[in-house]
Amino acid sequence: MKNIGQLMKQAQAMQEKMAEMQAQLEAAEMIGVAGGGIVQLTLNGKGDLKKVKIDKTLIDPEEVEVLEDLIVAAFNDARRKVTAHAEQEMHKLTGGLELPGGIKLPF
Repeated sequence: MKNIGQLMKQAQAMQEKMAEMQAQLEAAEMIGVAGGGIVQLTLNGKGDLKKVKIDKTLIDPEEVEVLEDLIVAAFNDARRKVTAHAEQEMHKLTGGLELPGGIKLPF
């Protein structure tokens, strides 16, 4: 029974570390850029959009489609950064232990 108690302590410690990591991820910010930086989007570590910055030279009613495409590209860039950051933090937490297929953490 001693092994089960030790296993429970390890599981609880992992849960606490996971909660800490999730809080850190939410506080982290990743900036996605497009068009050489004329469109910038800031996402938190959970992928929530926090800020949009658009260079004034892009604001032209005749070029709305270009602006829309750049916003999508900047979002995708930021999202890739968020995913990479989350994976890196998870790798630190699990010590490189691979999780079974289908389990995606922290979200």
